[in-house]
Amino acid sequence: MSQDHRLKLEESWKAALRDEFAQPYMRELGDFLRREKAVGKVIYPPGPLIFNALDSTPLDQVRVVILGQDPYHGPGQAHGLCFSVQPGVAPPPSLQNIYKELKRDLNLDIPRHGYLQHWADQGVLMLNTSLTVEQGRAGSHAKMGWQRLTDRIIEIVSEQRANIVFMLWGAHAQSKAKLIDPTRHLLLKSVHPSPLSAHRGFIGNGHFSRANQFLRQHGLEPIDWQLPAEV
Repeated sequence: MSQDHRLKLEESWKAALRDEFAQPYMRELGDFLRREKAVGKVIYPPGPLIFNALDSTPLDQVRVVILGQDPYHGPGQAHGLCFSVQPGVAPPPSLQNIYKELKRDLNLDIPRHGYLQHWADQGVLMLNTSLTVEQGRAGSHAKMGWQRLTDRIIEIVSEQRANIVFMLWGAHAQSKAKLIDPTRHLLLKSVHPSPLSAHRGFIGNGHFSRANQFLRQHGLEPIDWQLPAEV
């Protein structure tokens, strides 16, 4: 894993995570993924996109953090950004509810796609707490070590950056609040945008406008949440 990383990881994250990648659990995680692939299991996202959230959003450019849980486990969906799918894939139900709230909150046009790279490119760290999954098996890699790494990523953002907006949707994401210094950052919490819960407070949470208000108050550029109509 660490050897792969020297080749692929964005420089600011490579420096921040150097000690973490030297830990035995990261070698074990890399060995696990290689074994799974060797016996023919399909792993998502594709190898070069596993760290896409970090590669797309350097540490010194992070302004907002959105936490997901697991990559999508269907063919062609996951590309390393939480809630986002690759071009040509229909927006999944949770993302459709995110779009509904964007429309309600900021009156933004809803795109026909589910590709959220435009947000990541502006400083929205779109981090799943597990970075890989086996095809068709949600949560299959959740206990393999990824969460130790992604917890450290959350801590690094909290420690090294100031005035970051953390969007914590659902119980799993909210459990990470203990890693974040609430005196330095804005924590926005609501239920998850899943169809099972979105109607209980995700729709109406106003998180996108509240994030931009907070950024402006601290002299930072707001996020352009409007996605391109097509990709």
